[in-house]
Amino acid sequence: MDNALGSLSPESLQSLEKLSPREKQELGQMAMQEVQKVQIQQTIHSLTDMCFKKCITSRISSGKLDRSEEPCMQNCVDRYMDANMTVIRHLEQLRQGS
Repeated sequence: MDNALGSLSPESLQSLEKLSPREKQELGQMAMQEVQKVQIQQTIHSLTDMCFKKCITSRISSGKLDRSEEPCMQNCVDRYMDANMTVIRHLEQLRQGS
């Protein structure tokens, strides 16, 4: 968030300084939510790109995936989500000191 503050005008910084502690906290939470939204969108884009490159081998002319592509895409997404959840659980355990 420091990088974002560096790009604010002096007037904007002065306005931020006038906010109450509660307003600053709410603004910080909103900013974090926006960062999380961007991260989720980037993850979905990466997942889509990776699985598409792996599974889609034919030209899509009918608007539908062929018989082998659809299960491949489903499996790719499932494995990605499994791996992601494993990493998240592990990081949570590390954070809790277990």
